[in-house]
Amino acid sequence: MTATAPGAEAAVRKGPPGAARGPRRRPGRIRRIGLPYLLLLPALLLELLVHLVPMVIGIVMSFKELTQFHIRDWGSAPWAGLDNYTVSVDFDAPVGKALLHSFLVTIAFTLLSVGLCWLIGTAAAICMQDGFRGRGLLRALFLVPYALPVYAAVITWVFMFQHDNGLVNHVLHDQLGITGKPSFWLIGDNSFAALLTVSVWKGWPFAFLIVMAGLQNIPRELYEAAALDGAGMIQQVRRITLPSLRPVNQVLVLVLFLWTFNDFNTPYVMFGKTAPEAADLVSVHIYQASFVTWNFGTGSAMSVLLLLFLLVVTGFYLALTSRGRRTAP
Repeated sequence: MTATAPGAEAAVRKGPPGAARGPRRRPGRIRRIGLPYLLLLPALLLELLVHLVPMVIGIVMSFKELTQFHIRDWGSAPWAGLDNYTVSVDFDAPVGKALLHSFLVTIAFTLLSVGLCWLIGTAAAICMQDGFRGRGLLRALFLVPYALPVYAAVITWVFMFQHDNGLVNHVLHDQLGITGKPSFWLIGDNSFAALLTVSVWKGWPFAFLIVMAGLQNIPRELYEAAALDGAGMIQQVRRITLPSLRPVNQVLVLVLFLWTFNDFNTPYVMFGKTAPEAADLVSVHIYQASFVTWNFGTGSAMSVLLLLFLLVVTGFYLALTSRGRRTAP
């Protein structure tokens, strides 16, 4: 029996340098690749349960004649086809006419609220850029409306808008004498102005926070060079600040638009289940169609139409802003 030296045995086991090696399994790499998906799995399941499943159920309900007579077993409700959608978009009928009015009110309210929130937030963020005594305190105070719970903030404004003893009428009528008599802010045409005021008061601190974060990425050397060239503050904002904030503003405007258009808490806390005609937003209108008149099929159809509208607007906005980024020098 021939003995083999340890070195020769290792050389035989290792093989020649040019010999082909079989595929090696790399379980560690597979685990590293699959780990992110595994960590995202709970969030995906929660998103599926909280948003996607109710959305699919709502779409199915929009094709059924679901009223209070079938609320205990909505699966047994008769199939309505496209009747709920036909009723919702028939603008000559009372249901469609009311939905169109609510949609137009929501469009006007959203455009005004988003525009004012962006304008006030951007102006405040620009003014807070230069250092001065008390800047940190002012920044904290500006964020208070955004940090307050929605119910607490809105119910405070409801008390302020009271006709007899509200602070708004006391200041405008008793102190400043702007109005001839105390106004009704929670009913009638003034309800739109009251709702817009509360929405802007709650929303502009978010715009202020986002724009203030975006301003941190603009080099100070650009402003110093512009000041040496004789550019004033208005020219600096127009030529440096706004172009540099374009990517931030694109996302900010879209988020504010979606939040404001879908806002339900603010009008519901201010006006209750039945909002005034001047402040009849789509979100509250769909709630009334579903839970006040007990016509869940029509309410679901209105919700699906609202979803389609927001998807179209979001897609068009993203395509438009993407094209602007590609064509920008």
